[in-house]
Amino acid sequence: MIKTVKIDDVKDIAKRAGDEVLAVYGTEFTVATKEDTSPLTEADRRSNDVIIEALNRLYPEIPLISEETKTVDYAVRKNWDLFWLVDPLDGTKEFVKRNGEFTVNIALVKSGVPILGVVYQPVGDHLYWAQEGLGAWRSTGDGEATKLEGGTHYSVKESVVVVASRSHLTTEVQVFVDGLKSEGKDVVFLSAGSSLKLCLVAEGEADVYPRLGPTMEWDTAAAHAVALESGRRVINHETGNDLIYNKESLLNPYFIVE
Repeated sequence: MIKTVKIDDVKDIAKRAGDEVLAVYGTEFTVATKEDTSPLTEADRRSNDVIIEALNRLYPEIPLISEETKTVDYAVRKNWDLFWLVDPLDGTKEFVKRNGEFTVNIALVKSGVPILGVVYQPVGDHLYWAQEGLGAWRSTGDGEATKLEGGTHYSVKESVVVVASRSHLTTEVQVFVDGLKSEGKDVVFLSAGSSLKLCLVAEGEADVYPRLGPTMEWDTAAAHAVALESGRRVINHETGNDLIYNKESLLNPYFIVE
């Protein structure tokens, strides 16, 4: 019997992992390069250790996928109905640039859908969280939590705020923006790093996030949960269907947060 997951447990784990990230952030850290050429720092490893230890201790019956842990073969995980999906440091490039736009992401996925998500931005102490049926929320420091309500769909707005990656602007995104302009819309461009882009749409600071470039499932799952509970959708750009998780390939298709 799987015991009920407590969102406060996950929030606490994310913040403790964020403390480890900040401890490295303030030093002259070194940057290694992984096989896929993406950067890796001691902060990734330390954050991952905190999260894995805590989740395995509190919820030993729930399996786990993390960016920094060897991926379980699909033959095994295809039978998982419920599992954790973790990115211990999303936005390592932003971390290396020291611009503060990086996050700790922890999601709980059930039947391919993220039903719980915590996104923690250590710089600024910003916390986003959501649980199925309980809404999406944001807080800063010890401040009061604010419920996230998403906003009006961008298709019916005359002025559209488009959020895009600070490190991964693609030609496809420019085509998307040009398409909005051709419809007579005034486009305001907002740049941000890591999973914060999905959160900006969830809180109504941005209207749409076209991610027309590669991402992995652990990059998006936690913030996807926040977007869903705020009333937003994350859809496959090609099919228009909702983004799903635990595919044979953990690479996401291009998607739109709207």
